[in-house]
Amino acid sequence: MIDFLVIGGGIAGTSVGARLSHHGHVVVLERESALAYHASGRSAALFEESYGLASTVALNEASRDYHFEANGGVTSPRGLMLVGTADDKDTFEADLAGMHLDTISVSEARAMLPILNDTVTRAGYDADAWDLDTDRLVQNFASEVRGNGGEVRSSAEVSAVTRTSAGWDVRVGEDVLNARVVVNAAGAWVDVVAEMAGIAPLGVTPLRRSMARIPAPGGHDVSDWPMLFGPGEDWYAKPDAGALIVSPAEEVFMPPMDAWADDMMLAEGLARYEAHVTEPVTRLLSNWAGLRTFAPDRNLVLGPDKADPSFVWMAGQGGYGFQTAPAASQLAADLAVGNTPQIAADMVAKLSPARFV
Repeated sequence: MIDFLVIGGGIAGTSVGARLSHHGHVVVLERESALAYHASGRSAALFEESYGLASTVALNEASRDYHFEANGGVTSPRGLMLVGTADDKDTFEADLAGMHLDTISVSEARAMLPILNDTVTRAGYDADAWDLDTDRLVQNFASEVRGNGGEVRSSAEVSAVTRTSAGWDVRVGEDVLNARVVVNAAGAWVDVVAEMAGIAPLGVTPLRRSMARIPAPGGHDVSDWPMLFGPGEDWYAKPDAGALIVSPAEEVFMPPMDAWADDMMLAEGLARYEAHVTEPVTRLLSNWAGLRTFAPDRNLVLGPDKADPSFVWMAGQGGYGFQTAPAASQLAADLAVGNTPQIAADMVAKLSPARFV
């Protein structure tokens, strides 16, 4: 009998598996041939503590020490800049306040990001934004599972989840695994898994977000540039391995699948980016898309299902999976084993699956 069977091998599944591996035998199942193939492998990989709803910020704050210290840390300096024009003053001011950015002069902004053009009339900045080594974070958590006697299995697609008197029977290929507790960390597929198990789905919405990788603009060394946002987050750009990734930051419904970028959406997002810079986009190096999956109220969903506490949710991470992972996984595990949560009770309630009943 497996104590905790985790369905999903992205950052959600590996992190909660690591936490639970201190309380029993854990098996993590990933349907693809490698961990973090879908949303986790397509993240913009930024830790910005004030980014998100109040419950997300609470998880960010509780995750900070882990990101900076555990296993030597997974952060490196990045910074975040918001730029605006004369046409988007109200949206810019709302973002400036909401993201707790400091106002800086346009000349200061250009000193950090020299391709900003003359239409940029205002800027905000926060130095306390950090790149996350997402692969290292996933592998650290997976190593913790293995180090505590657990297993991490790839190419392990779940086809059936059946309640039994002793727990759960989970079919993987020709095998049936017996588990005391099932943890649903299947990303865009969490409602599919729930329905297999006879558990009421949450009504999550997978939303596509596209990315384009472009050559370093003007041949600049972009390694020290901050992440760049447009007002209303209708585009963003971020240095990545000597190039720049640019996203239209769209939210378009797509059923659970191996998502792909939409060419027209990419073109529109790149045009919004180009409207703020001096260097046109002449070619793409690559493009991709991921699914950011949200619960109806956009708070994460963490903890045992109210109807059946042996079915635990680690779901609805949206675009916040990596930055919240240390605290979100700890909370889900604490609730699963009956330990007192380490974050405030009002935030636990906002994140509980019971809020949907």
